[in-house]
Amino acid sequence: MSDTIRFLQGNEVCVEAALYAGLDFFAGYPITPSTEIAEHLSLRLPQIGGKFIQMEDEIASICAIIGASLTGHKVMTATSGPGFSLMQEALGYAVMAEIPSVIVNVQRGGPSTGLPTHVSQGDVNQARWGTHGDHAIIALTASNHQDVFSITVDAFNLAETYRTPVILLFDEIVGHMRERVVIPEKGKLPLVGRLRTSVREGVDYHPYLPREDGRLPMSDFGGGHRYNVTGLAHDMWGFPSGNPQVVHGLMRHLIDKIQNNASEIARFREYDLEDAECVLISYGSSARSALHVVKNRRKRGERIGLLELQTLWPFPHRIVREKCASAHTVVVVEMNMGQVLQEVKLSLPNPERVFLANRVDGVFINPTDIRNILRLIQGKGV
Repeated sequence: MSDTIRFLQGNEVCVEAALYAGLDFFAGYPITPSTEIAEHLSLRLPQIGGKFIQMEDEIASICAIIGASLTGHKVMTATSGPGFSLMQEALGYAVMAEIPSVIVNVQRGGPSTGLPTHVSQGDVNQARWGTHGDHAIIALTASNHQDVFSITVDAFNLAETYRTPVILLFDEIVGHMRERVVIPEKGKLPLVGRLRTSVREGVDYHPYLPREDGRLPMSDFGGGHRYNVTGLAHDMWGFPSGNPQVVHGLMRHLIDKIQNNASEIARFREYDLEDAECVLISYGSSARSALHVVKNRRKRGERIGLLELQTLWPFPHRIVREKCASAHTVVVVEMNMGQVLQEVKLSLPNPERVFLANRVDGVFINPTDIRNILRLIQGKGV
């Protein structure tokens, strides 16, 4: 077997990558612009012995994958804005119960029904704060199909490593455009399998007792061990507990296992940052236009570079700080009102030097839009 070259839609690439990573259960409900993910998996999963279920709505979809994951399967669902909103309570359950799962949100314009067929990146903060309570989350994104493939595989690996739901935060442009992608041969990309407990059947099993390395071995629900799963604060046996010491330890564990590993979780790409006086920071399809601007202005001798973020949560504050250390100006390119802008400002010692280049009208932000903002900034003498 060898690498395969395909010409695919972004949503199709997500499907192929999920299958490469070991996906064997998908539950979902069609919604633009993510529907192609469900369509293709309805064909592809049965071909390899996996299970596809179209549920009655998005709430049922995420609950179904939570249940399937507990029984030992690698799982995924896919949706867009309104459906992602409906999933938030169950997403919090998966965080609390530490259930590996992948949730794809192909973003569209909002709020409410908004612009169903148009691009947006307005769900960045929802991915972080959509479910209630203190928690940590992993959210990844990509700007091109080759990275969509690798980032989707990463999402499954991180879900299993940290026993947590992982969000793939793509957008309509990435989901619907077509381009060349190389699908690596099996075994080329490392895969993380389910870490199963070595505790023998009939022996006391602690489903929420981490090993020294912080990982939590699992036992397939309905298999050799009886244990409790709840969305309530719980002890190491999974039973509800209101003991302040137990609750504190649980909350610290849920947050620290992700926040303390932010550097390992961080994925990014950098272009011409070595001597950049102006740094563009972008992600998703917006980064394609930002990279076009960098390449063209570099030819004219301008010292400009791009930091493309692929991990949005936990936000890579240290990386942003390091990569922008020598920059006089930082411009965040995104299609919302400045959701990543605020995190960048928190990362840097001179937030007044951070500016926004954006569109929020459902139209793809193009290089001309970015150049116009740069001219305005330069005109102010910044």
